[in-house]
Amino acid sequence: MTRKFFVGGNWKMNGDKKSLGELIQTMNGAKVDPNVEVVCGAPTIYLDFVRSKLDAKFGVAAQNCYKVPKGAFTGEISPAMIKDCGVNWVILGHSERRHVFGESDELIGQKTAHALENGLGVIACIGEKLDEREGGITEKVVFAQTKVIADNVKDWSKVVLAYEPVWAIGTGKTASPQQSLLRTHHNVCVCVSQCSVTGGTCKELASQKDVDGFLVGGASLKPEFIEIMNAKA
Repeated sequence: MTRKFFVGGNWKMNGDKKSLGELIQTMNGAKVDPNVEVVCGAPTIYLDFVRSKLDAKFGVAAQNCYKVPKGAFTGEISPAMIKDCGVNWVILGHSERRHVFGESDELIGQKTAHALENGLGVIACIGEKLDEREGGITEKVVFAQTKVIADNVKDWSKVVLAYEPVWAIGTGKTASPQQSLLRTHHNVCVCVSQCSVTGGTCKELASQKDVDGFLVGGASLKPEFIEIMNAKA
């Protein structure tokens, strides 16, 4: 079975009810390719708000979750809580969770297992930093990150693998369409992530072999997100 082209929007720690409400209104009124699955990653505090306002044809994702159902873990949320808000996706392993908040490959694997066991779809992020790319260990790093995730996946139909060239974020270096790709032999949806995807680059990226979608950063908060959703069309 062929999967739909996947477009995720990671809103990160941005927006308020006014600005997100305006974005949602724009999305709800837009004509979107029916052959594309769209999922928006909202800040935790706005998950209920976004799910209640966003048209049902769009999915919603939490931007993180923990590896257990409940307990004394101040500031964390569980897959059960996410599902209680009517949300069916979660983003895990994003570079900012890895490199700003120090999450290990092992923890991300544990989170992936728990999220999948509880019925969430997982957008799992992988990618190398600048020193790792320049050191020639891109494949080693990405393989290690992917293996820990893969070891915890039984059903790949519930997983989107998002490759982000972390070295191109805020460094002044630009990732070409070819550098933005991750080749895979698994039956898994593979997305180009974050810094590479804009309204200007989306059509070229969507035409690349082995690209099954996008995980979009800042551009997902702008009207051009509609153009990105329709890039495959």
